[in-house]
Amino acid sequence: MKTGAQYLGKNRCEFTVWAPLPDRVDLVIRTPKERAIEMARDDRGYWRATVDAVCPGTLYCYRLNGDKLRPDPASHSQPQGVHGPSEVLDHAAFAWCDRAWAGIPFHRMVIYEIHTGTFTPEGTFSAIIPRLDELAELGVTAIELMPVAQFPGTRNWGYDGAYPYAVQTSYGGPEALKRLIDACHSRGLAAVLDVVYNHLGPEGCYMREFGPYFTEKYLTPWGNALNYDDLDSDQVRDFFIENALHWFEHYHFDALRLDAVDYISTVSAKPFLQELAERTGEFCRQAGRKHYLTAEMDLNDNRYVAPVENGGYGIDVQWCDDFHHALFSALTGYRRCYYSDFGTIEQLAESIRGGYVYTWEYSPFRRRHRGSSPDGIRADQLVVFAQNHDQVGNRVAAERLSVQVPFEALKLAAACYLLAPYVPLVFMGEEYAEEAPFFYFISHADPELVDAVRAGHRKGLNAFDDPGEPADPFSEQTFLRSKLHWELRSVGRHRVLLEWYRTLLRLRRQTPAFAHLDKQCVEVKATEERRLIVVRRWHNASHAACLLNFSECETDSELDLPEGAWTKALDSSEEVWGGAGVAVPALLHCSRQRVVVPPLTAVVLVKRTRTDTD
Repeated sequence: MKTGAQYLGKNRCEFTVWAPLPDRVDLVIRTPKERAIEMARDDRGYWRATVDAVCPGTLYCYRLNGDKLRPDPASHSQPQGVHGPSEVLDHAAFAWCDRAWAGIPFHRMVIYEIHTGTFTPEGTFSAIIPRLDELAELGVTAIELMPVAQFPGTRNWGYDGAYPYAVQTSYGGPEALKRLIDACHSRGLAAVLDVVYNHLGPEGCYMREFGPYFTEKYLTPWGNALNYDDLDSDQVRDFFIENALHWFEHYHFDALRLDAVDYISTVSAKPFLQELAERTGEFCRQAGRKHYLTAEMDLNDNRYVAPVENGGYGIDVQWCDDFHHALFSALTGYRRCYYSDFGTIEQLAESIRGGYVYTWEYSPFRRRHRGSSPDGIRADQLVVFAQNHDQVGNRVAAERLSVQVPFEALKLAAACYLLAPYVPLVFMGEEYAEEAPFFYFISHADPELVDAVRAGHRKGLNAFDDPGEPADPFSEQTFLRSKLHWELRSVGRHRVLLEWYRTLLRLRRQTPAFAHLDKQCVEVKATEERRLIVVRRWHNASHAACLLNFSECETDSELDLPEGAWTKALDSSEEVWGGAGVAVPALLHCSRQRVVVPPLTAVVLVKRTRTDTD
């Protein structure tokens, strides 16, 4: 059931709202002239009215029980904010130029995560467009927007959205978002949207007055969970499944990133996520092209991406937090909070090899066993990263890797995850060593709520036991300090790192051994004492290897690679990359040749074939 205002053309609109709690619901048209229309209810709690003389841009709301005026829970636009009236849109009026766009397969994605408000000085969708060419030239093939559903005020990470169907007005609103996605597709870039189906924001969300959208059966860090398996849960499921299809149909998104799916609780023969995947699959078959669902969670639970016939939910892809935690702890030596479960080079090697580190081993931090086997998960079903909004922003100082580790370690981290056999995600600014923090920020209107958010944020950061006081999330300065300094891309070490990322991504794209994502064609060897990882990958006649030295000392190692001539394709210790000099020879004859790898260095080798010329 599609809820909300569905514009039918010729100044005619159908309004549908699910509201089983009130005894009466009236549609109140606010513009151009206010009028009230009594709505008709069906036996499942849906109220409907089809109204003439309603054009796009008309403002409306619902009056519950002849008293409270409330925005539409399925509003497609909130031009006056979360407390104002909803707006009728004509989605068919937008002139898309991407009709030939067929999308790109997920295994070819290199994802670039963007927070719209801090990515540019303007903080709008339109301001992103001039930067798309540089992202495409870098080697990015998809952008991922942090949530854009309407939230209170103008500053927010997006996870406080109150209207899942509406597009944030301070970012430019619905039409500007469509122009951005159209511009992406014209440049061969896919578009991914971060959506939140585990909770709704605390300000401006009036759903509880309409119906049982929430349940008291489960609690989340944000309060009561959304109702996916209690009384009247069918209609709640439909509301959010239709929301996913809304982003695919009306905004042409290629994929959705589902936030924190471990807080989507259902005890049901058909879990909500399985139904979401099934309905998305039906939509894709009708649309004639694939749209993807990616799940964020840290459970290491293979059921999320396992096929339904194997007892899974059928989600396409999942984020792999273990890879990040193993890489971050290896680079920084940080051992607080959940990082206390990590720290060895072998753990990072295990994640490069298979994805998960914890596969039902005991987790000292969680004080219980954790994880399942990743054996049935394909390589292109895992997204890996060295940084993202959560891992940077949910720390007291919200510092990026660029201010935590030496420059050599930044190059090493990039090579480690960009050349791993998984789908990589780059956090905005990472590619040129952006030094601005990425703080958590809000702009709620309720002072008591602001104080509660401050206290909750501080409590959450206490788990890390880091020194210092967190920045005030309500302060505009906190938000402004989080904006990127894009101009750094062209100077000094920032320019060098940018070229390093560009070269790595070109190598990934042009070398079949790196481009082909297959865990069965990966061999990983680690030496804990030397802190050296050797990753060998192959596909048909293409062979490549990465030497990753995480030690701050020079490492002397005997390589055990297949016999033949191996050419050095890339070496982060070379002077052109800001290194101290060259230690690994340009040509190696394996097997079992001893090499010296400089500290915090990544070296990429490609095996020469018989067709190669000297």
